[in-house]
Amino acid sequence: MDLLRRWQVITIVVLLPSLLLYGAVSWILTSGVTKADRTPLEHSPEEFGLPYQHIEFLERGGPTKLQGWIIPSTSDQTIIFIHGLGGNRTSNDSLKIASNLRDLGFNTLLFDLRGHGDSDLGRISGGYFEQNDVLGAYDHLQKLGFPREKIGLLGFSLGAATAIMAASKESGIQAVVADSPYANVTDLLVQEVSRTTPIPSWLIPIFIPGTKLAANLIYGIKISELVPEYSVTDINYPVFIIHGENDSRIPVEHGLRIYNSAAEFSELWIVPDLEHNEVFQNHPDIYISRIAEYFMHRLLRD
Repeated sequence: MDLLRRWQVITIVVLLPSLLLYGAVSWILTSGVTKADRTPLEHSPEEFGLPYQHIEFLERGGPTKLQGWIIPSTSDQTIIFIHGLGGNRTSNDSLKIASNLRDLGFNTLLFDLRGHGDSDLGRISGGYFEQNDVLGAYDHLQKLGFPREKIGLLGFSLGAATAIMAASKESGIQAVVADSPYANVTDLLVQEVSRTTPIPSWLIPIFIPGTKLAANLIYGIKISELVPEYSVTDINYPVFIIHGENDSRIPVEHGLRIYNSAAEFSELWIVPDLEHNEVFQNHPDIYISRIAEYFMHRLLRD
């Protein structure tokens, strides 16, 4: 009996500190990957000679207040832009793209996701909560009188993945262009944790299960549900995926996986020799032509 008790004590003395350390590190990693640097807006519509209306709206089903612009054109087709992690409504050359789309008759809505730009504070969640931001923008357009089935999404990086997941939950959205999306956020956790924390990359995989558990228990983020390659199967129309072949932030295989899971007649444009979100910068005319053709086909239908 004394021997059994001795082993129990030894087990507690050894395991309890280890579990506490594991939990603490998992919490630190979770905190690191759920924060983003807030960067100020770099440009304004006036710089591009664009008319605009400042808008303020709430996420769908929640209190988070979001800030943005509507840039009007001559038709009732509207594209919602969704920026990437650490960006804002002026990132990803959004105003240049919006200006080109306006010339072709598209209205655009550019806004800041939670915790970004001028929008309210909010926990960064890899798209889990940000989906509600996108759906809030979609709901706001309808309140302003824009037709619900004439609205498409254009997302970049995190915003691209978020666009796919949001569209899979809202049947009224009828078009998605995803520029450099991830297919499964779990595949990127080691890279993102290494980028945002001082933990050595070789040690991080040990803490991934704990990080997932901490994200769910502390912040309500279900990392296992952030899988656009699964979400896209719930979208019953073709989507358009764009990816740089040399993307080191989100490897091109992610775009391929989403495309392979998407509806028939979806489009995949892989551009050689380009890094993350560099396609518009290097091929602006082709970029505008291809996304405009896709949006026209999807949104100009009766």
